[in-house]
Amino acid sequence: MTTSTRGTARVPAVLVLEDGRTFRGRAYGAVGETFGEAVFSTGMTGYQETLTDPSYDRQIVVATAPQIGNTGWNDEDDESARIWVSGYVVRDPARVPSNWRAKRSLDDELERQGVVGISGIDTRALTRHLRERGSMRAGIFSGEALAPEADLLARVQAQPQMKGASLYEEVATKEAYVVPAVGEKRFTVAAIDLGIKGMTPHRMAERGIEVHVLPATATADDVYAVDPDGVFFSNGPGDPATADGPVALMTAVLERRTPLFGICFGNQILGRALGFGTYKLKYGHRGINQPVQDRTTGKVEVTAHNHGFAVDAPLDKVSETKFGRAEVSHVCLNDNVVEGLQLLDQPAFSVQYHPEAAAGPHDAAYLFDRFVSLMEGQRA
Repeated sequence: MTTSTRGTARVPAVLVLEDGRTFRGRAYGAVGETFGEAVFSTGMTGYQETLTDPSYDRQIVVATAPQIGNTGWNDEDDESARIWVSGYVVRDPARVPSNWRAKRSLDDELERQGVVGISGIDTRALTRHLRERGSMRAGIFSGEALAPEADLLARVQAQPQMKGASLYEEVATKEAYVVPAVGEKRFTVAAIDLGIKGMTPHRMAERGIEVHVLPATATADDVYAVDPDGVFFSNGPGDPATADGPVALMTAVLERRTPLFGICFGNQILGRALGFGTYKLKYGHRGINQPVQDRTTGKVEVTAHNHGFAVDAPLDKVSETKFGRAEVSHVCLNDNVVEGLQLLDQPAFSVQYHPEAAAGPHDAAYLFDRFVSLMEGQRA
């Protein structure tokens, strides 16, 4: 295990929000500048999984937990091949990582991958500001990137908005690959990578599923070339209103009545395929402690979230769609945001959160079993 020399710890840094509010602190990770949408994540652990989640592409993540970095960085918990966040904001970085699995410190890894961060600011005040004003464009500047605040603000305000951003192709695999089933193979699933996390195909493989992970640009011919028992649509970044290609593909899958499961971005794609709209949340849901009710069972689950957009579907009735009846299956108990959809006349459902739940919790792991049940029913 190595520890950081903290060569950047005394380098001044500033976080500039698009509404003009600034927070001054110290450089954390790489020194330089970065831009993105400032969002906050309420998880007290799991920062490695958060940072490597492709759904955080072009976002500056604020950790609400006061101390970050205690467990360092290991080589096993990455959810993808790289860190995807644009920047990282923490209050009190751990001086020395303390975990038997750690190979290096968090700030060493941020610096190694060129991720610009800031530490030593009042993240509680920043989080309250984002809750009141909403997620917004921001920039982190340190070292030679520092300049008069008016100049930095102008550069932040010149950045593109998250609304209208098409990002899923940026983060998806360019080549198809296969995750083999663990033990006896029971099913084949075509998984559309819109920003998939590594744990997701692993959770399916644990259930005897051979997972063919396909690029975001996959066609219906590509999907059915693997002779799937089911089709999965993954999580991913950006505005679902831009995802016309995945919507068209999901429509083709629904027309063939193939068992279908979607999470996060995949839930929004299903919403659009069924004729519902999507909209941007004020500050979104991010973290591993969000309460959701499964309306089909009444059970309340603590769940992992990472989404800034949601489906606009009626909570109080069954909707008629071109694929039959549909209903909201899950709802967030904090704000009544739609957290799941299901079709009643064919085998298709989705959730807005992350049942693969790395780094936890695992209340929603049963959803993979529900997908297996759909495929079993279709085969029967």
